[in-house]
Amino acid sequence: MPTVHVTREIYNYFFRGGFQAVTTRVLVTGIAVFLAVMTVPGIEVDSIPAGIAAILVLMFLNLLVRPILFVLTLPLIVLSLGLFLIVVNALLLEFTAYLVKGFTVTGFWPAVGGAVVISLATTILNAWTAEPRPVEPHAFPQQRAPRIINPDE
Repeated sequence: MPTVHVTREIYNYFFRGGFQAVTTRVLVTGIAVFLAVMTVPGIEVDSIPAGIAAILVLMFLNLLVRPILFVLTLPLIVLSLGLFLIVVNALLLEFTAYLVKGFTVTGFWPAVGGAVVISLATTILNAWTAEPRPVEPHAFPQQRAPRIINPDE
């Protein structure tokens, strides 16, 4: 039976593309949380260190807790055609507010709004900052000369 190396999975998640990819991931999450704080009433940050802590805790929760919640709520996610993922993200945002002093989410609906803003912002920023994948040339088989069926007689 193969063994699972959790530390290797965490390392590959964070450092897959090197230090630049880690920095990009932190900046994208930071911008998304900043947009949520600025646009959603009910999400507040008291200080810059509290905001940075909220970003790091949210990234850590997305790395470790989100896959577990995803598996546990998979039937609800399938039944709702994926909309229940917003509730999962809102719960992670509320849990982040519970863990970080100075980062507050005043209720469930502000958490849902913040989850939507953070999800949209990270999707757009990740698509914008992603490196294009190299295009592999398609190998076509050798073409043979056409065969003339009815030659002129």
